[in-house]
Amino acid sequence: MLSLKKDKKEEEDKDGGNPYSNLEKTSVLQEARLFNETPVNPRKCTAVLAKILYLLNQGEVLGTTEATECFFAITKLFQARDTVLRRLVYLGIKELSGIAEDVIIVTSSLTKDMTGKEDCYRAAAIRALCTITDPVMLQAIERYMKQAIVDRNAAISSAALVSSLHLSRTGGGQEVVKRWVNEVQESLSSDNVMVQYHALGLLYHIRKTDRLAITKLLAKLTKMSLKSPYAVILLIRIACKMIEEEDSDSSSPYFDFVESCLRHKSEMVIYEAAHAIVNMKKTTSRELAPAVSVLQLFCSSPKPTLRFAAVRTLNKVAMTHPAAVTACNLDLENLITDTNRSIATLAITTLLKTGAESSVDRLMKQIATFVSEISDEFKIVVVQAIRSLCQKFPKKHGILLNFLSGMLRDEGGLDYKASIADTIITVIEENPEAKENGLAHLCEFIEDCEHTSLAVRILHLLGQEGPRTANPARYIRFIYNRVLLENATVRAAAISAMARFGALCDDLLPNVLVLLSRCQMDADDEVRDRATYFKAILEQHEASLNSQYILNSLTVSISSLEKSLHAYTLNQAAASKPFDMKAVPAAAIQESKPSASTGGLTSKPEKPSTTSATRHDMFVEKLASVPQLQQLNLGPLFRSSQPVELTESETEYTVAVIKHVFPGHIVLQFDCTNTLADQLLEKVRVELELGEGWELVSEIPAASLQYNVGGTIYCVLATPEELGECVTTIAANLKFTVKDCDPSTGEPDSDEGYDDEYQLEDIEIAVADYVQRVMKGNFAAAWEELGQEHELEDTFSLPFKTLEEAVKNIVVYLGLQPCERSDKVPEGKSSHTLLLSGVFRGGHQVLVRAKLALSDGVAMQLTVRAEDSMVAEIMATAVA
Repeated sequence: MLSLKKDKKEEEDKDGGNPYSNLEKTSVLQEARLFNETPVNPRKCTAVLAKILYLLNQGEVLGTTEATECFFAITKLFQARDTVLRRLVYLGIKELSGIAEDVIIVTSSLTKDMTGKEDCYRAAAIRALCTITDPVMLQAIERYMKQAIVDRNAAISSAALVSSLHLSRTGGGQEVVKRWVNEVQESLSSDNVMVQYHALGLLYHIRKTDRLAITKLLAKLTKMSLKSPYAVILLIRIACKMIEEEDSDSSSPYFDFVESCLRHKSEMVIYEAAHAIVNMKKTTSRELAPAVSVLQLFCSSPKPTLRFAAVRTLNKVAMTHPAAVTACNLDLENLITDTNRSIATLAITTLLKTGAESSVDRLMKQIATFVSEISDEFKIVVVQAIRSLCQKFPKKHGILLNFLSGMLRDEGGLDYKASIADTIITVIEENPEAKENGLAHLCEFIEDCEHTSLAVRILHLLGQEGPRTANPARYIRFIYNRVLLENATVRAAAISAMARFGALCDDLLPNVLVLLSRCQMDADDEVRDRATYFKAILEQHEASLNSQYILNSLTVSISSLEKSLHAYTLNQAAASKPFDMKAVPAAAIQESKPSASTGGLTSKPEKPSTTSATRHDMFVEKLASVPQLQQLNLGPLFRSSQPVELTESETEYTVAVIKHVFPGHIVLQFDCTNTLADQLLEKVRVELELGEGWELVSEIPAASLQYNVGGTIYCVLATPEELGECVTTIAANLKFTVKDCDPSTGEPDSDEGYDDEYQLEDIEIAVADYVQRVMKGNFAAAWEELGQEHELEDTFSLPFKTLEEAVKNIVVYLGLQPCERSDKVPEGKSSHTLLLSGVFRGGHQVLVRAKLALSDGVAMQLTVRAEDSMVAEIMATAVA
């Protein structure tokens, strides 16, 4: 008997004691027929209904017919008086309301429960009723909802407020809920903490589009003492949003309110205020001080949650204001031995960002004692701290790289290993002294790397940096080992890396050719093809071929090349001429934006990047869908600029322009929005004042602009034949016919309107609009290949105080791509060489070498090489 009991207990332990673990949808729906029996058996019906709810919450999908049958069976249970069953009925109605049909039939039963005397039913009935009610039926229950919002029972009032918030987000519900604002304001003065919080949330949602109303709300509530800490937290967030929108600083009265919350009696309000001040964009070190002091006190709190919150926030502050956190170093030192490893990790990484160079060794030893015990997520935080340390103390790169290589050998996922590899690569790129040490660590890592994408990336880096080291031959062995031991993708990457050594190191070329000939017998097509291709080029012993086909990769957009080749094969007339590579647009260079996750732990997982059409392809399709543009046969689209705002964001009409550059034309795309609810704009066009040589070929106005509905206007301009006249400033006016209309329906009051216009900002057409950025992996080879035939040189004096400022402005103005990381100026240097590359409209390659030196301003010697003399001239004179 005892053994039987033991077996039964073991069975329960296996499935965690979950009675619903082996449920099947079909059998549960059959059990639901029990609901139709009379009299209702509450105990059995409760069990079956719980099973249905469990299945729905586990993601089980019911068909419309199944859901409708189940829904109507559940409605039969209203005749039972069992409290538990009734509350499950409400949950069932809510869950099935989105799938089943004719759910409105239970409105009367729910309304009866909502207005009844049983308080335990009323709150749940309100939630269920608001789930099934559409905006048309909403007016029928409006009176009951208003009463519920101001009900003395806190649970009922909260349920009504939260349900109202959900209703206001459905189509048409917003306008009805707005009429309940008086009742919501009344419940805002409730003594219950949750009612006050929910009331403030709903009131803000109703008024968030009315800036003046929000200002008045904040002015009133910041002066009165709210009982609910949750409401105060929400008020802090609203105040911070207003500070951001107004772009104000600590002089704002909202900032004073947030700062006063640092002295609140509730810990979560104090933390929210400190967190808000820390995350404001314009906070100075002086304004940070009180927030940091509060977080410092939390570091010694007996509650682990407060310690974690404080140290995590200080970790974030240390990235932007390390000096402000230095005062907390003693408290952070005490947290290193915290039993919670997450807190200890964050404490050490914060100290690494704020500590002195002398403390680095000691802290690294302390991290090493427990780094194996923490999760990958926190290991990434450690790695990010080490990355910032390498930038702060370049001389410590030896210790830090050794530590990182040790972490690389530990077990871990792809994200963790990739973050370490990224850090080592960053150190190699920014610190020339660390290059050979860093490459050696990466070579060791790929000997036992299980992640293909990471191995490919490291092999690419070895191909880029290896040939420029003092002893390039040492890396060939590591690369060729990958050809022998790895999968096809890694083998192909290794072949490409070896080819770069052959192209740049003449003494290694015979050995590389022997290795490539061995690879021609590989089992994989791609590997064989690459080996044959690179061997054939290297055997020619021509620097120009090496530069074009090995060192500097294909610069055109792959998707555009595919479409162009497809069109070429279909056009028999074009087949008589050779395919023109210059007609294919250059590939867009991705701007490297600082990652949002540099703060360490992220609250949301990053979405995986999906392969989709490029921005260029989307514009090609959009412009091709406009018949008037299609008829003009403008040719291939060269590039499209980023949108430029021609109006302030708060004005009654907002207009942004995108410049689409074609071989002989520029198409100006004006994206317009009418922000006035009581106006309808018709025959909307843009009038341009063009300079000499420019011609307006075609104009496509927007037929009408309704309130908050975007419209597009196109103007097609023929560019001057003289390249020097292609850079210009165009004055623009928005012209339209105004008709007054009913704000609620958008219908015009009459057919008659009046003409009006609105002045826009001038449109700048600069040199950068005619240039597409192109990266050159080996600038020296590309420079020599282009030759001196169309070379121009000039000297300029630039009005900048620092080399960094000069570099940034030259890159933006010329619109070219910095090569070989020349856009980063080493610290303490008084001279620098900036290397830029790109393609001018028409497919003409352009290379620029700018030698900069600090004097009273910045002196610049600019050398331009191009495939066309006119292009070289316009690029050389652009800076002047």
